[in-house]
Amino acid sequence: MKEFFDKLIGKMNPPKEEEIKAIKEDDQLSRQVAAIYGLLAAILGSDKLVLRAGKLDALEQMRSDDIKERILALEKLVYENPTLDKLPEDEEIPKILEGLEEEIADIMARRTVEEKIEKKISDKMDERHQEYVKEIKMQVLKEENASVENAQTLKRYADLEAMDERKLTKSVMELLRPSSLAEVVGQERAIESLRAKLSSPYPQHLILYGPPGVGKTTAARLVLEEAIQTKFTPFEKEAPFVETDGTTLRWDPRDMTNPLMGSVHDPIYQGAKRDLAETGVPEPKPGLVTEAHGGILFIDEIGEMDAMLQNKLLKVLEDKRAYFDSAYYDPSDENVPKYIRKLFEEGAPADFVLIGATTREAGYINPALRSRCAEIYFEPLTPQHIQKIVLNAAEKLEVNISPEIAALISEYTIEGRKAINILADAYSLALQRGNHTAMSNVTIIKDDIYKVVQVSRLSPFVNNKSSKQAEVGKVFGLGVSGFLGSVIEIEAVAFPAHEKGKGTIRFNQTAGSMAKDSVFNAAAVVRKTTGRDLSDYDVHVNVIGGGNIDGPSAGTAILAALISALEEKPIRQEVAVTGEISIQGRVRPVGGVFEKAYGAKQAGITTLVIPKENEKDIPKGHLGLEIHGVETAEEALNILFEK
Repeated sequence: MKEFFDKLIGKMNPPKEEEIKAIKEDDQLSRQVAAIYGLLAAILGSDKLVLRAGKLDALEQMRSDDIKERILALEKLVYENPTLDKLPEDEEIPKILEGLEEEIADIMARRTVEEKIEKKISDKMDERHQEYVKEIKMQVLKEENASVENAQTLKRYADLEAMDERKLTKSVMELLRPSSLAEVVGQERAIESLRAKLSSPYPQHLILYGPPGVGKTTAARLVLEEAIQTKFTPFEKEAPFVETDGTTLRWDPRDMTNPLMGSVHDPIYQGAKRDLAETGVPEPKPGLVTEAHGGILFIDEIGEMDAMLQNKLLKVLEDKRAYFDSAYYDPSDENVPKYIRKLFEEGAPADFVLIGATTREAGYINPALRSRCAEIYFEPLTPQHIQKIVLNAAEKLEVNISPEIAALISEYTIEGRKAINILADAYSLALQRGNHTAMSNVTIIKDDIYKVVQVSRLSPFVNNKSSKQAEVGKVFGLGVSGFLGSVIEIEAVAFPAHEKGKGTIRFNQTAGSMAKDSVFNAAAVVRKTTGRDLSDYDVHVNVIGGGNIDGPSAGTAILAALISALEEKPIRQEVAVTGEISIQGRVRPVGGVFEKAYGAKQAGITTLVIPKENEKDIPKGHLGLEIHGVETAEEALNILFEK
């Protein structure tokens, strides 16, 4: 009944306008606060919102009927600040709600961006994961199924395996190559010097000069094997001996290819590894100088190397490293592997001992390179050396030969390698000639050697032979070409001129202008020595064979031939002479005396007449020769003319 009357009174007394407005504002504020709670729940999730409220001590305030406590709870939740405890005033509420809405808007914006980024990251990770899984599958398939092979590649592999099973016996050169320094014939001085320079704690770079086939390469390899065993050697037991040939070292000035120094394979044109090509990373390829690190780099025929390549080699010798450069290299690229970065920034190690061998003269080698190398001259081989090499080779071949066979072979070559080839060819002929069923008891005869000589179109290396019989107007001079000496046969004849004072001097032009000057110098000395004027005679001087005489060293020999022809004095034919003649009758020093001695020995000469100043160039008793140093023409003539 009371409720009925209250409603009735209410209808009879309706609320005022201010009360209605306040009710509407409270209702709007409640909806706004509820909306903010709804957004926060949507962002965090209902469960996380309740958990956060519990941690921030806002759970009871959040559930309160008082709107101000609910707003305070919102502040704690949005700003994550549990220390807030002041209820907002009525006039502060709109500003507080506006700030809460802006903060929630920022949170929503950040959340949206983070979700997008997380999605992209997730997508990328999934993509990379799929690629990784795919690569693993391909690798497993390759390992399981050997998919890189097919019927054709397997057949080729089988062919190679079959070829490896078929082996011939060793080649003759491999069988007969010296296996110890004691077997290297005729190079005792050179080997002693080579051993001293390599067996030292501080080994030197070397250049070996000498004619072909005398054992330069073999000696270098054997000395390294010996040096490794010495006490103070810097070489390790596995020290490499890298051998190459200067005539075959081709390179590109752009350094795209350089087998000696190394080169850089760019990722586009030169086939860097696939993983490097895909990322655009160039790949350095170290060369022979790095392969020889810690050992010896042997360059045969170093005199044939390109001059620019010699300069590059000089730089490596100074730095002991080989450096690389490429326009494709980017030091800031994170895809560059450590080893490639190290090669570009520090270079490849190249600390080795250089040994260069050449059959050319020293002038063909870069002077700066020569200045950093010790120089050793290997000596030409004498007939006695060749005979010893042949006899040693025959012992290894287990073939019967007589000393006459070795002597015959020595007439056709001064190269140890060529002598072995002649012996090997004759050995094959002997096997066929005797119809041998086994390789034992094979005997080589002279006819076998002559057949090899005829087929190979060989001629005796020395045509000029000495003689015990003295001759008038004929003398042996000496010349040199490269590292080989030779005997020059000079002859002269003289006849009284038809009219006194109108004689002529004839000389073969092919001998060269220098030899012609020597004739006129000799003519002046003839007049001073004998009192005869060559203008009263018709004189003909001839160099047999017409060879070019490059230098004045034939002057003394021409003088002896002229005086012999004029006075009919016989000249000893087992004597050879060299030396420039001055118009004062002095015998001047000349070059190549050491090599000329070998030429004299080859021709059977027993006595050598040289300038006094050249005596220091030849050891006493060198090659068993009787050597006389002279200062004047008279001293030379006293030895040359038969007593």
